[in-house]
Amino acid sequence: MSADTPQLYLITPPAIDLETFPAILARVLDAHEVACLRLSLATRDEDIILRTGDALRDIAHAHDVAMVISDHVLMVERLGLDGVHLTETNARIRKLRDEMGDDAIIGAFCATSRHDGMSAGEAGADYISFGPVGQTALGDGQPVAREVFEWWSEVIELPVVAEGALSLELVESFAPVTDFFAFGEEIWSDADPVAALSRLTAPLR
Repeated sequence: MSADTPQLYLITPPAIDLETFPAILARVLDAHEVACLRLSLATRDEDIILRTGDALRDIAHAHDVAMVISDHVLMVERLGLDGVHLTETNARIRKLRDEMGDDAIIGAFCATSRHDGMSAGEAGADYISFGPVGQTALGDGQPVAREVFEWWSEVIELPVVAEGALSLELVESFAPVTDFFAFGEEIWSDADPVAALSRLTAPLR
């Protein structure tokens, strides 16, 4: 991929079978150049999060892939991760930056709000994520307009991530205006995640 081609970002499934998923993840990372992996589990069981984080971190780092965790800030240091992805509030970004230092990755999901994205960037976020890009019944179902990405790419230097209900057509449409595409269930729900990611990212090659 060229320097101008959006990079790939993976989001884990909300529930992971440690007997099978690590090998699947390794195959995907062997086949595709991925910039970042987000551990995004639905459970709040600390032991499950720690065991899963340990297993996936080793695979990610062996492939030179940065790994962040959704929201659980205290787990970053315990698991030896590269940073945190905030899905709720941007109010604590400035405080987190002071606590975690300049090297830690702090990402912020800002749904469809350009204003929230700008606020998060000003507070010290390393990247902003907007979504869902595609139509979905999750949340309020409101997709982010392509115009938000167009404006962002023209005005703001901070990297932006497109995520949520991505399709081949959306990847092709948004490729000129985003820095990253974040794929999750779009590939993990497929019998062959490696092939699914290849199909979805065909416009990037």
